[in-house]
Amino acid sequence: MVKKKKDFQASIETEPIAVEEATPMNDLRSYLEEVKTYNHVIGYILRNSTSAAIDLKDPTKIVDYAILSSSSFDAGEELSKLFDLDEVKNVVIEGKEVKVLSLRVEENKVSVFLEKDVDCDKILRKLRPS
Repeated sequence: MVKKKKDFQASIETEPIAVEEATPMNDLRSYLEEVKTYNHVIGYILRNSTSAAIDLKDPTKIVDYAILSSSSFDAGEELSKLFDLDEVKNVVIEGKEVKVLSLRVEENKVSVFLEKDVDCDKILRKLRPS
């Protein structure tokens, strides 16, 4: 069997995004519910030390997306250490058809799954209001 090499791009943002006030958990869930309604958004994963919420349009991919979400945070932290970067504010991994935006909001880890050509800036502004 021949394995096909998967094309992907990854970017890590280390510059802080302006935040006036921390986003309360209830507001964060509301923001994610709104983001989920945007065109070309596949779903999201929200987790912290006590709970997790997963909302995907295709529930058969929950395990794959959970692994991708966790791996994106791990990769961001590892690359930050390896290259002596500042604290990683968010990670965007772009695949052939899908991209994932992963970020921390207070103690919460959030991953939003999108179709490849979607601009993440609007979602970042929603989840980290300035």
